[in-house]
Amino acid sequence: MLAETGKNGSITIRRIYGDWTTPNMNGWKETLADNAIQPIQAFRNTVGKNATDSAMIIDAMEILFSGHVEGFCIISSDSDYTKLATKIREKGLFVMGIGQLKTPQAFLKACDRFIYTENLISEESSLEDKTMPMNLKKDDKQKMKEASILMKQAFEMAVRDDGWAHLGTLGSHLQQLNPGFDPRTYGFKQLSQLFKACPKLFELRYDQDATVFSVKLKE
Repeated sequence: MLAETGKNGSITIRRIYGDWTTPNMNGWKETLADNAIQPIQAFRNTVGKNATDSAMIIDAMEILFSGHVEGFCIISSDSDYTKLATKIREKGLFVMGIGQLKTPQAFLKACDRFIYTENLISEESSLEDKTMPMNLKKDDKQKMKEASILMKQAFEMAVRDDGWAHLGTLGSHLQQLNPGFDPRTYGFKQLSQLFKACPKLFELRYDQDATVFSVKLKE
Protein backbone atom coordinates (compact mmCIF):
# COMPACT_ATOMS: atom_id res chain seq x y z
CA MET A 1 0.00 0.00 0.00
CA LEU A 2 2.88 2.38 0.73
CA ALA A 3 4.38 1.61 -2.67
CA GLU A 4 1.05 2.21 -4.41
CA THR A 5 0.60 5.50 -2.58
CA GLY A 6 4.17 6.53 -3.34
CA LYS A 7 3.39 6.59 -7.08
CA ASN A 8 1.58 9.87 -6.46
CA GLY A 9 4.31 11.60 -4.45
CA SER A 10 6.43 11.45 -1.32
CA ILE A 11 4.62 10.18 1.80
CA THR A 12 5.40 12.75 4.49
CA ILE A 13 2.94 11.68 7.21
CA ARG A 14 2.23 8.03 8.05
CA ARG A 15 -0.32 7.32 10.79
CA ILE A 16 -2.49 4.40 11.84
CA TYR A 17 -5.38 4.75 14.29
CA GLY A 18 -6.74 2.25 16.80
CA ASP A 19 -7.03 1.24 20.44
CA TRP A 20 -3.53 -0.09 21.03
CA THR A 21 -4.43 -1.32 24.52
CA THR A 22 -6.41 -4.23 23.00
CA PRO A 23 -4.66 -7.57 22.31
CA ASN A 24 -5.89 -7.81 18.71
CA MET A 25 -3.64 -4.85 17.75
CA ASN A 26 -0.42 -6.61 18.78
CA GLY A 27 0.12 -8.07 15.33
CA TRP A 28 0.74 -4.62 13.88
CA LYS A 29 3.81 -3.75 15.97
CA GLU A 30 6.52 -5.19 13.70
CA THR A 31 4.94 -3.78 10.53
CA LEU A 32 4.71 -0.29 12.02
CA ALA A 33 8.32 -0.31 13.13
CA ASP A 34 9.57 -1.58 9.75
CA ASN A 35 7.69 1.13 7.84
CA ALA A 36 8.02 4.11 10.22
CA ILE A 37 4.25 4.38 10.71
CA GLN A 38 3.12 6.31 13.80
CA PRO A 39 0.43 4.59 15.86
CA ILE A 40 -2.24 6.96 17.21
CA GLN A 41 -4.10 5.87 20.34
CA ALA A 42 -7.90 6.14 20.32
CA PHE A 43 -9.54 4.79 23.48
CA ARG A 44 -12.99 3.20 23.19
CA ASN A 45 -14.57 5.17 26.00
CA THR A 46 -18.14 4.37 25.01
CA VAL A 47 -19.54 1.16 23.57
CA GLY A 48 -21.05 1.72 20.14
CA LYS A 49 -19.09 4.86 19.29
CA ASN A 50 -16.01 4.70 17.10
CA ALA A 51 -13.31 6.85 18.68
CA THR A 52 -10.88 5.80 15.94
CA ASP A 53 -13.00 7.44 13.24
CA SER A 54 -13.29 10.67 15.21
CA ALA A 55 -9.56 10.89 15.97
CA MET A 56 -8.59 10.23 12.37
CA ILE A 57 -11.04 12.76 10.94
CA ILE A 58 -10.00 15.48 13.40
CA ASP A 59 -6.31 14.97 12.60
CA ALA A 60 -6.98 14.88 8.87
CA MET A 61 -8.79 18.20 8.99
CA GLU A 62 -5.98 19.72 11.04
CA ILE A 63 -3.44 18.56 8.44
CA LEU A 64 -5.69 19.74 5.61
CA PHE A 65 -5.86 23.32 6.89
CA SER A 66 -2.15 23.40 7.75
CA GLY A 67 -1.41 23.66 4.03
CA HIS A 68 1.64 21.39 4.30
CA VAL A 69 0.40 18.53 2.09
CA GLU A 70 -0.90 18.17 -1.45
CA GLY A 71 -2.98 15.03 -1.02
CA PHE A 72 -4.28 12.32 1.27
CA CYS A 73 -4.53 8.53 1.13
CA ILE A 74 -7.28 7.04 3.30
CA ILE A 75 -6.89 3.30 3.87
CA SER A 76 -10.26 1.97 4.91
CA SER A 77 -13.28 0.04 3.64
CA ASP A 78 -15.67 2.12 5.75
CA SER A 79 -18.21 4.48 4.20
CA ASP A 80 -17.91 6.73 7.29
CA TYR A 81 -14.94 8.43 5.56
CA THR A 82 -16.99 9.53 2.55
CA LYS A 83 -17.61 13.00 3.95
CA LEU A 84 -13.92 13.42 4.83
CA ALA A 85 -12.82 12.47 1.32
CA THR A 86 -15.41 14.83 -0.18
CA LYS A 87 -14.27 17.72 2.02
CA ILE A 88 -10.62 17.22 1.07
CA ARG A 89 -11.50 17.19 -2.63
CA GLU A 90 -13.56 20.37 -2.22
CA LYS A 91 -10.39 22.07 -0.97
CA GLY A 92 -8.63 21.12 -4.20
CA LEU A 93 -6.40 18.34 -2.84
CA PHE A 94 -5.90 14.87 -4.30
CA VAL A 95 -7.63 12.01 -2.45
CA MET A 96 -6.63 8.38 -2.86
CA GLY A 97 -8.47 5.50 -1.21
CA ILE A 98 -7.33 1.93 -0.56
CA GLY A 99 -9.76 -0.71 0.67
CA GLN A 100 -11.33 -4.09 0.11
CA LEU A 101 -13.72 -5.02 -2.68
CA LYS A 102 -16.58 -4.68 -0.19
CA THR A 103 -15.95 -0.90 0.11
CA PRO A 104 -19.22 1.02 -0.44
CA GLN A 105 -19.52 2.93 -3.70
CA ALA A 106 -20.11 6.19 -1.85
CA PHE A 107 -16.61 6.23 -0.36
CA LEU A 108 -15.02 4.87 -3.54
CA LYS A 109 -16.51 7.63 -5.71
CA ALA A 110 -15.59 10.34 -3.21
CA CYS A 111 -11.91 9.61 -4.00
CA ASP A 112 -9.93 10.74 -7.05
CA ARG A 113 -8.43 7.26 -7.22
CA PHE A 114 -9.27 4.02 -5.42
CA ILE A 115 -7.19 0.82 -5.20
CA TYR A 116 -8.50 -2.55 -4.04
CA THR A 117 -6.28 -4.40 -1.58
CA GLU A 118 -7.12 -7.69 -3.28
CA ASN A 119 -5.38 -6.44 -6.42
CA LEU A 120 -2.25 -5.51 -4.47
CA ILE A 121 -2.15 -8.93 -2.79
CA SER A 122 -2.51 -10.80 -6.09
CA GLU A 123 0.33 -8.77 -7.64
CA GLU A 124 2.71 -9.63 -4.81
CA SER A 125 1.83 -13.34 -4.80
CA SER A 126 2.41 -13.52 -8.59
CA LEU A 127 6.14 -12.98 -7.95
CA GLU A 128 6.50 -16.27 -6.08
CA ASP A 129 7.60 -18.27 -9.14
CA LYS A 130 9.62 -15.54 -10.87
CA THR A 131 12.11 -14.41 -8.33
CA MET A 132 15.55 -15.92 -8.26
CA PRO A 133 18.11 -18.42 -9.56
CA MET A 134 17.61 -21.92 -8.17
CA ASN A 135 21.18 -22.33 -6.90
CA LEU A 136 20.74 -19.80 -4.10
CA LYS A 137 20.63 -20.79 -0.46
CA LYS A 138 17.28 -20.59 1.33
CA ASP A 139 18.14 -17.36 3.18
CA ASP A 140 19.46 -15.78 -0.04
CA LYS A 141 16.29 -16.76 -1.91
CA GLN A 142 14.17 -15.04 0.74
CA LYS A 143 16.29 -11.88 0.49
CA MET A 144 16.03 -11.87 -3.29
CA LYS A 145 12.29 -12.45 -3.14
CA GLU A 146 11.92 -9.40 -0.90
CA ALA A 147 14.17 -7.43 -3.25
CA SER A 148 12.14 -8.45 -6.32
CA ILE A 149 8.93 -7.22 -4.71
CA LEU A 150 10.53 -3.81 -4.09
CA MET A 151 11.99 -3.77 -7.60
CA LYS A 152 8.59 -4.44 -9.16
CA GLN A 153 6.98 -1.74 -7.04
CA ALA A 154 9.71 0.73 -8.03
CA PHE A 155 9.26 -0.18 -11.69
CA GLU A 156 5.54 0.57 -11.53
CA MET A 157 6.39 3.97 -10.07
CA ALA A 158 9.00 4.75 -12.75
CA VAL A 159 7.61 3.16 -15.93
CA ARG A 160 7.17 5.42 -18.97
CA ASP A 161 4.45 5.28 -21.61
CA ASP A 162 6.61 2.99 -23.76
CA GLY A 163 6.74 0.36 -20.99
CA TRP A 164 10.40 1.00 -20.06
CA ALA A 165 11.95 2.73 -17.04
CA HIS A 166 15.40 4.31 -16.62
CA LEU A 167 17.60 2.43 -14.19
CA GLY A 168 18.53 5.67 -12.39
CA THR A 169 14.87 6.53 -11.85
CA LEU A 170 14.29 3.02 -10.52
CA GLY A 171 17.12 3.52 -8.06
CA SER A 172 15.53 6.73 -6.77
CA HIS A 173 12.19 5.02 -6.24
CA LEU A 174 13.83 2.07 -4.51
CA GLN A 175 15.39 4.53 -2.07
CA GLN A 176 11.98 6.11 -1.55
CA LEU A 177 10.40 2.73 -0.81
CA ASN A 178 13.26 1.64 1.41
CA PRO A 179 15.94 4.24 2.33
CA GLY A 180 18.29 1.40 3.26
CA PHE A 181 18.04 -0.36 -0.10
CA ASP A 182 21.49 -1.32 -1.40
CA PRO A 183 22.28 -3.93 -4.10
CA ARG A 184 25.29 -5.00 -2.05
CA THR A 185 22.86 -6.41 0.52
CA TYR A 186 21.98 -9.04 -2.08
CA GLY A 187 25.54 -9.69 -3.25
CA PHE A 188 25.73 -7.26 -6.20
CA LYS A 189 27.97 -4.21 -6.57
CA GLN A 190 25.66 -2.42 -9.00
CA LEU A 191 21.91 -2.04 -9.35
CA SER A 192 22.06 -3.21 -12.97
CA GLN A 193 23.58 -6.51 -11.83
CA LEU A 194 20.73 -7.03 -9.40
CA PHE A 195 18.16 -6.57 -12.18
CA LYS A 196 20.13 -8.90 -14.47
CA ALA A 197 19.88 -11.55 -11.75
CA CYS A 198 16.11 -11.64 -12.30
CA PRO A 199 15.86 -12.66 -15.98
CA LYS A 200 12.39 -14.17 -15.57
CA LEU A 201 11.07 -10.89 -14.22
CA PHE A 202 12.98 -8.09 -15.97
CA GLU A 203 14.47 -7.29 -19.37
CA LEU A 204 17.35 -4.81 -19.68
CA ARG A 205 18.63 -2.78 -22.62
CA TYR A 206 21.06 0.06 -23.30
CA ASP A 207 19.47 3.32 -24.39
CA GLN A 208 20.56 5.00 -27.62
CA ASP A 209 23.63 6.63 -26.11
CA ALA A 210 24.80 3.17 -24.92
CA THR A 211 25.55 4.48 -21.45
CA VAL A 212 22.21 4.29 -19.64
CA PHE A 213 20.23 1.16 -18.84
CA SER A 214 16.48 0.89 -19.19
CA VAL A 215 14.41 -1.85 -17.61
CA LYS A 216 11.15 -3.53 -18.66
CA LEU A 217 8.91 -5.82 -16.67
CA LYS A 218 8.27 -9.08 -18.53
CA GLU A 219 4.71 -10.27 -19.02
